[in-house]
Amino acid sequence: MSAAKLRLAILISGRGSNMAAIARACLEQQIAAEVVRVISDRASAAGIEVARRLGLEGRVIAAKEWPDRAAFETALAGCIDESGADLVVLAGFMRILSPAFVTRYRGRIVNIHPSLLPKHKGLHTHRSVLLAGEREHGSSVHFVTDELDGGPVIYQARFPVNAGDSEQSLEARILELEHRIYPHVIGLIASGRLKLRDDTLLLDGTVLTTPLLEDAHQGARHAVG
Repeated sequence: MSAAKLRLAILISGRGSNMAAIARACLEQQIAAEVVRVISDRASAAGIEVARRLGLEGRVIAAKEWPDRAAFETALAGCIDESGADLVVLAGFMRILSPAFVTRYRGRIVNIHPSLLPKHKGLHTHRSVLLAGEREHGSSVHFVTDELDGGPVIYQARFPVNAGDSEQSLEARILELEHRIYPHVIGLIASGRLKLRDDTLLLDGTVLTTPLLEDAHQGARHAVG
């Protein structure tokens, strides 16, 4: 009898490209997980139609239809819990979640952020990297805490910033990385190899003191397969 798959609820706000990459990895059985629901906080999010074309259940919990954040988050949590999800995956979900919501799913909620955390938290990271004259850029997958873009960082992928790079070119390079590393991390969680115990990351039972790293500078991947 095969082991049960990790059940994912993926939260989106826009086009859902990371959601689609994760869903395809599940459908192609690259990782031992399945997407049980895709939820958007915006009715206009193109990713909901993408999800439905992939044969996934898409729901809209439109934030503007609720009187306040607490009411919205109650509806959102109800939709997640109804799906039976084991892991909540933030994939371009553009709302700041309250400490109460994060605590509800502590240790079961992950996010991907387009910077090398703890640098460049928040929005407009590509612009921020260029303005700061950074020599490298990348993306980070982390467990979510009530600190904005905080929480233990699991995996980072980085690459050099070139002289001719723009916000658009950095975004394209970041997305290519993210579509690979986010499914990879979810696969590690699904296989039971990666766990969060209290605030400590464990990989194959060993404390992970620094994030797993994919480094384009050296053309090598310093991470588990």
